[in-house]
Amino acid sequence: MNLKGKIALITGASAGIGEACAEVLAEAGANLILLARRKDKLDEISKRIKEKNDVDIFNIECDVRNRNEVEKSIKNLPEKFRNIDILINNAGLARGMNKIHEGSFEDWDEMLDTNIKGLLNVSRFILPGMVERKSGHVVNIGSLAGREVYPNGNIYCSTKQAVKAISRGMLVDLNGTGVRVTNVDPGLVETEFSEVRFRGDTERAKKIYQGYTPLTSRNVADVVLFCVTRPQHVSIQDILITPTDQATTMILNKKM
Repeated sequence: MNLKGKIALITGASAGIGEACAEVLAEAGANLILLARRKDKLDEISKRIKEKNDVDIFNIECDVRNRNEVEKSIKNLPEKFRNIDILINNAGLARGMNKIHEGSFEDWDEMLDTNIKGLLNVSRFILPGMVERKSGHVVNIGSLAGREVYPNGNIYCSTKQAVKAISRGMLVDLNGTGVRVTNVDPGLVETEFSEVRFRGDTERAKKIYQGYTPLTSRNVADVVLFCVTRPQHVSIQDILITPTDQATTMILNKKM
């Protein structure tokens, strides 16, 4: 699992799965472009990673929802970081858990703009280079919610099902270019996800992960690493990873 000399761009790299992917890929030798809105977090993460690994890291403070900002950031990359080998589209979030007829337009817009349009914004400015070089790997971080719809998860589930469809679209359109695409759907992972969803309600967020052993960000990152280090003729198109206690979004063996 050697990525020495490869360049990986990770969105949503300031926490959770994105941060873990940065750590794991750096351990495998990849140079990193870390993109997120929280520059202070990126600086902390990159400093910690560089203390342990002989890799180069370039941080980008950017909101994937802002297409002009994304375009400027990608086009102004330093020369040594321009030929991106691996793109991990990880930036995403959930907001609220309301019935669809009681939903917040603000929450809907944030999920749609981040989870779908943000992924497209970044991919559109990186994929042409991969196609031109006839190599590259795109990893889209989806969700078990992209395979099912659970109560009050209406729009979040819709956005993750869109991610799954986009991954399939990429696979079809990029066939023959040498660019591989992997859709990774995690189940319950203990990250900032629930705290973000409930807008800082830490007590409510903690309850989501009690009574069983959830996945860690590192568990998901290890799967990502496996996918991007397969031989060129091997393409892992789609993968689902859940805690052992989770069968579906609604069937969870909680020991309370």
